[in-house]
Amino acid sequence: MSPVSTPTWRNWAGNQTATPRRVTTPTSTDEVAAAVRAAAGDGQTVRMTGTGHSFTGAAVAEDVLLRPTGLTAVRSVDTASGLVTVEAGQPLHAFNRTLAEHGLALANMGDIQEQTVAGALQTATHGTGRDAAGLASQVHALELVLADGSVVTCSRDERPDLFDAARAGLGALGIVTAITWKTVPAFLLHAQEQPMKWDEVLARVDEFDAANEHFEFYWFPHTEGCLTKRNNRVEGPAKPLSRFKGWLDDEFMSNSLFEVINKVTHAVPALTPAVNQVSARALGARSFTDTSYKVFTSPRTVRFKEQEYAIPREHLVDALREVRGLFDRRDWKISFPIEVRLLPEEDAWLSMAYGRRSAFIAVHVYHRDDHADYFRGVEDVLTEMGGRPHWGKMHTRDAAYLETVYPRFKDFQAVRDAVDPDRRFANPYTRQVFGD
Repeated sequence: MSPVSTPTWRNWAGNQTATPRRVTTPTSTDEVAAAVRAAAGDGQTVRMTGTGHSFTGAAVAEDVLLRPTGLTAVRSVDTASGLVTVEAGQPLHAFNRTLAEHGLALANMGDIQEQTVAGALQTATHGTGRDAAGLASQVHALELVLADGSVVTCSRDERPDLFDAARAGLGALGIVTAITWKTVPAFLLHAQEQPMKWDEVLARVDEFDAANEHFEFYWFPHTEGCLTKRNNRVEGPAKPLSRFKGWLDDEFMSNSLFEVINKVTHAVPALTPAVNQVSARALGARSFTDTSYKVFTSPRTVRFKEQEYAIPREHLVDALREVRGLFDRRDWKISFPIEVRLLPEEDAWLSMAYGRRSAFIAVHVYHRDDHADYFRGVEDVLTEMGGRPHWGKMHTRDAAYLETVYPRFKDFQAVRDAVDPDRRFANPYTRQVFGD
């Protein structure tokens, strides 16, 4: 395990920083355990980062920061059972390629694959799905280093309470060093992307939800324009976008040009509604068929800040209308589209979709823009509907609120008291959300 200098750590969006006392890069579970014991001996806290894609302070380390880059091995692949064990620091993009090489895949994913597998899991990263749920529902077992330096494995059969708590545990119960995933045979997705008006999308959202394995849509503020996305399994053959079309849509239009647009609207916010009108009119339909993870995920180089809430599915249309109503009453100039996704209920205690079919509403701003009034206005609407904030995205909720929307919140706290009574894995964010 190699100690390194301790420059300031910064997350991807640039809104979270930390200057830990010590930074190390463990290369094995035993070295993680040794680092935890050393931190305990010094009376220090310890956190392992991912790639910094959380917008909250989830990864902020005050004392000891463990980098995950030395823990990236694929330990085992069983193609018959679909069980694949990978170390915590492997990025999702590398994991996806490994799975594809063995004819396997994750059943559902979010739209970014830059995170480490453990970082994505611990913040309950999800995609959109009618039947297939988020990452927390695709885990078979976890290897954890606990606060006393012991190494344990948990699953539905072995230490099930720890498993249900730790699958979306924010690293507050222990340091995840390896994950055994329950994967599925590799599959192709046929993607259909179609522009549609606001009124039609809201009128047909139940239809689209029922008829598609993966449905999501984006609304462009200050316009009537939406972009719908419907992804469904097909036998093939694969018909991916051409190299030029992929570059034009996903690299140039969605990233390079969008960066320029945001620089302009940041400098002159009054231009935002007109720019969004042009962007909405420029949307075109497209369809293609490709390997599942290539359809689920997209490159994201324009830096932004994000807030996302999960609400009961039945409140979705009312929530969207209330949020849109805020644009009529507030002086907001928002260049980023609002993203809507759907998910079946999950059973990990701190999954945002725990115990209920859920709709997710995500709002974004350019990383240089002020977010406070916009995010708080949307947050007020969604918390009135029992909304649960995404653990890795910006919000103002604390333990007093979260206890009211998570039925197993006290059970989680009890498990935490048992495995980390001295709060070895605490940081400012866990103190906020768990009420230390």
